[in-house]
Amino acid sequence: MLGYLQTFWEQFDWQALLVMLQSLLGVLLCLTVHETCHGLAACALGDPTARKMHRLSFNPLHHIDWLGLASMLVCGFGWAKPVPVDMRYFKNPKAGMAATALAGPVSNFLLSLLMLFLASLLYRFAPVTGFTVWLLSFLMVTARLSVGLGLFNLLPVPPLDGSKVLFALLPERAYLTLMRYERFGMLVLLLMVWLDVGGSYLSSAIFAVYQWMAGLFF
Repeated sequence: MLGYLQTFWEQFDWQALLVMLQSLLGVLLCLTVHETCHGLAACALGDPTARKMHRLSFNPLHHIDWLGLASMLVCGFGWAKPVPVDMRYFKNPKAGMAATALAGPVSNFLLSLLMLFLASLLYRFAPVTGFTVWLLSFLMVTARLSVGLGLFNLLPVPPLDGSKVLFALLPERAYLTLMRYERFGMLVLLLMVWLDVGGSYLSSAIFAVYQWMAGLFF
């Protein structure tokens, strides 16, 4: 038994485990920042719902949908628990909902910039060790994931954030109708991901934005 355990320990791919840990921690951070900033924006605009439901937190356990997390790690597409928003609290409901929705992607772009800034400091000034190499890779992986999450959520497909921004430009009746049926948009979204509709364009956009951001610091 001890010999079997020793063989397993020696042959286990620890490098792959560390790479998977980078992705897991990066996804948790990106989703948590995204959802928390939705709640903060709604609260700043007068809606206390997220605060009352303890969603103004950077604790990932308050936001993570485990099925959505597994899907994002395996398929590159996932989701978190949506932050509850009651647009009746907003002085201008459509504009308030659009601003709240936009806060998520914007926070992801800002997080990407922060990760790349920290990575540039680490690259320039930190001694080269196994840990600093891993940390540098984590920061850059997280920056790329955050850009991807931000751009993906800007797609104008319900229930993504981009649809709420776009819907705010519509007449009142059309807006309320689309908001009422936005839950069915998830089926359309899943179908688009499964068929890889526009996937190459989105990947190219993610790469271009990430390269541009990285060029600001490296």
